[in-house]
Amino acid sequence: MKSLSLRNNLVGYTFISPFVIGFLIFTLIPAAASLYFSFTDYDLLSAPSWIGLENYTSMFTSDDRYMQSLKVTMLYVFLGVPLRLIFALFVAMILNTTSKAVGLYRTVYYLPSIIGGSVAVSIMWRNLFGDQGVINVMLNSIGIDSVRWFGDPNAALFMLVTLSVWQFGSSMLIFLAGLKNIPTELYEASGVDGAGFFTKFFRITLPMLTPIILFNLIMQLISAFMTFVPAYIISKGEGGPLDGTLLYSLYLFRQAFVFFDMGYASAMAWVMLIIVGVLTAAVFATSKLWVHYETEGGR
Repeated sequence: MKSLSLRNNLVGYTFISPFVIGFLIFTLIPAAASLYFSFTDYDLLSAPSWIGLENYTSMFTSDDRYMQSLKVTMLYVFLGVPLRLIFALFVAMILNTTSKAVGLYRTVYYLPSIIGGSVAVSIMWRNLFGDQGVINVMLNSIGIDSVRWFGDPNAALFMLVTLSVWQFGSSMLIFLAGLKNIPTELYEASGVDGAGFFTKFFRITLPMLTPIILFNLIMQLISAFMTFVPAYIISKGEGGPLDGTLLYSLYLFRQAFVFFDMGYASAMAWVMLIIVGVLTAAVFATSKLWVHYETEGGR
């Protein structure tokens, strides 16, 4: 019996060993090294020297560009995430109808999420919003002056938010699965009582979808903080104009691989982890007030 148990354990360890080895090499050890480097002055070429909390204090006391990147990222997250969720829910409700071509529609609407974060799409987006791009041509056709999307920090950030909203496919599919799980008897009973579309939406659809909204909110919140490629491509890696698209991850990248200040970049990474963790915990804490769980008596 002992030999059989030992053999089963060895088989189990063999199957999980690729994950364990990969987790140690590519996640745990780099994370531990990053935590150590965050307390050092390290430029990749010389040995790291211990400076304590200097990296953490300087980013909040003497680095204006860091505070600008934090401000831009917060605006990007708090504007882009709600808009993306609203748009994803809107499209999911449209696709939750009976139609012979609904499968095709779902595929077409999901495509942006597959290619939305790619370099090619970011370049396409940059061309669309160029001075002579399609967006300005459309604005001119209805009598509105051209907008210098790459010359105005607010316009450039709006362009990034629009690109993030366009990548709604994954959230849309999850919303669609949630809509499919709402019992049709609820809509039929409310219809008998004379409830209209908006009453059904706010009294049935939204409450039943709140666990899905919570999941999508957490996932999109984390994803938005890690956004890098669109800002890098659209601003050509500079974060301009006037640091208007200097997202946190882009500034972290510049500190690490442009200025070779790996210690400062590591400190930035850990601060971002803390910020995301605090926001995620806050969302979970408030979820008791607005998330409807049928297994807990509707609370």
